[in-house]
Amino acid sequence: MNKSLYVGTGVAVVTPFTADLKVDFKSLQNLINYLIDSDIRYLVAMGTTAESPTISVEEKKQIFDFFVETVEGRVPLVMGLGGNDTMALRRALQQVDTTGFSAILSVSPYYNRPTQEGIYQHYRSLDEVTPLPLILYNVPGRTSSNINPETALRIANDCPNVIGIKDASGDLDQGKAILDGRPEDFIVLSGDDETAIPLIQSGAEGVISVIAGGFPRFFSKGVAAALEGDENKANEIATLAQPIIDLLFVEGNPGGIKTVLNQRGLIENQLRLPLVPVSSSVASKLKTYVNQYD
Repeated sequence: MNKSLYVGTGVAVVTPFTADLKVDFKSLQNLINYLIDSDIRYLVAMGTTAESPTISVEEKKQIFDFFVETVEGRVPLVMGLGGNDTMALRRALQQVDTTGFSAILSVSPYYNRPTQEGIYQHYRSLDEVTPLPLILYNVPGRTSSNINPETALRIANDCPNVIGIKDASGDLDQGKAILDGRPEDFIVLSGDDETAIPLIQSGAEGVISVIAGGFPRFFSKGVAAALEGDENKANEIATLAQPIIDLLFVEGNPGGIKTVLNQRGLIENQLRLPLVPVSSSVASKLKTYVNQYD
């Protein structure tokens, strides 16, 4: 496994829709090229930022194929594939075409609220059948359950095909506990833009970011500075990014980032219900930053 594939800034890519809420493949092509041209290191297709709960299985297959066709090997691709039915997810992992992808990002089971033992057994089961290296995705704000550091490290040590974790807990102490106890080749990625730069300064390899989807060069400079040990520059960008991050998430993700991408002329500002675009007041504030940073 090439650990360097995931060092730096990755982006959880949104799914653009047309006015009649079909997948807008032309805008997706423009968005993918925009991110690659802005020096994003790798892309995640069908993460939660992509509105995956409201996208059909057939649409997901088309989107995965389109990512591979459009990227043409220019950057690594990570496939978002998770669920809260372990047996169904095992079958999906055995059937999915992973051609062109380098890893699978799999969210911790949501809604069921499993115990730590249940989370451990879930990933042990996936480890047996995954066709690609697997990255844990801990996002308690969406799943209503946290992968505790002890459980993450237990999985890291016992599951040879699990290569890392995207930790979106926003808890720096938790992230540091995983960093302190991880096996040598286990990757730690931030999934929380607000704490990404501090976590990288503590030893994490990078971030799978939302803000970098709309401000790719700006945020990537902060990530790069943190990786290079330039504390002043990294902290400066983290401070400048904070009010943007607040606006991006104040009315939910991906409403904020889709507004930014619409303001950049890359996509229509369309979301599938139950999600809706952000309010005009939030959009107006975001526009100020769109004009200021790239």
